[in-house]
Amino acid sequence: MAMFAPTILATAEPPIPAARQWASRYDGAQGPALDLTQAVPGYPPHPEMLLRLGEAASRADLAGYGPIEGDVALRDALAEDVSSLYGGLVSAGEVAITAGCNLAFAMVMKVLAAPGDNVLIPTPWYFNHEMALRMAGVEARPLPCDAEAGFVPDPERAEALLDERSCAILLVTPNNPTGAVYPPETIAAFQALCERRGIELVVDETYRDFLDARPHDLFAEGRGFVHLYSFSKAFCIPGHRLGAVVARAAFQEQLRKALDTLQICPARPGQAALAWAIPALRDWRARNRRIMDGRARACREALSAHRIDAIGAYFAYLRLPEAAPDAVEAARLLAERTGLLVLPGPFFGPGQHRHLRLAFANAEAERLGDLPKRLLWAGA
Repeated sequence: MAMFAPTILATAEPPIPAARQWASRYDGAQGPALDLTQAVPGYPPHPEMLLRLGEAASRADLAGYGPIEGDVALRDALAEDVSSLYGGLVSAGEVAITAGCNLAFAMVMKVLAAPGDNVLIPTPWYFNHEMALRMAGVEARPLPCDAEAGFVPDPERAEALLDERSCAILLVTPNNPTGAVYPPETIAAFQALCERRGIELVVDETYRDFLDARPHDLFAEGRGFVHLYSFSKAFCIPGHRLGAVVARAAFQEQLRKALDTLQICPARPGQAALAWAIPALRDWRARNRRIMDGRARACREALSAHRIDAIGAYFAYLRLPEAAPDAVEAARLLAERTGLLVLPGPFFGPGQHRHLRLAFANAEAERLGDLPKRLLWAGA
């Protein structure tokens, strides 16, 4: 009989397939299913990007292993992009390319956390972060965030939760699942806290391309922290699994051990296409940001009769009315009766049984207009 590691047995099942299973019982009475579960770009990649991906995939020189930390051309391009956006000076030596941002997080935690340590994460949290830590024997310590504060975490509350086994604080902004955007002064306060306590600040900025303003001043001020990034959303290529870690050279030296062990090197055709796309598609990315702004407005308007506790970038975090069932049951009913697929709050940590996450970025503004009738019909 097979024996499984206790850490894997204690890890929850992947949430999105579970939610989609509910929809298999939907009869189509309310029209085509509307899937707002997974954060995927709701528009295709740029045509030239697709062409270059195909050309790169056919190149023999990109079929072999590349540098552990990623190809130089992409690291140069991302370093320039980060420097331009944040007002700092980042070099290619401070950039590592990864096989997606989920793996970037897992490898960064290999550098920072040993079994038995803890990482402070604001709740609600992105479930894959908690799952990765649990599998590694590291505690994901909840930092509760209040809906009344827009789910922006409080540094003073965070400091009270730290102990001798705390090794890092993770921030996700714009946030998944709430969409909340943390003010620059909040991020700066967390950086000061981490410096004071001798631990690492890790900031996952997967959705930063959908902000109009500079997210923070940590790069401009030369502060030491770990920045996580994903190419999936801005360039519409989640299937190519490419992300990045930007951090000081000393951190990269230790990260290289995890990179070599867990990925060898990131997939190279996508890297070649992205090295072109980062500078070439800046205007296209800006237009897509406006598309997402329009979808956020459409979502807000469609849900005007409901309480939205936070919204931004890709997500709306909807509070259920008192008469509605708990979030898991509400999400199941919505999927089965109306074909509206959303994720219930308990998938995102403790204390979330009255919330639903809607990944509105997946759908055109016109389709988001269907939300009121679907929510009303299911009693949500």
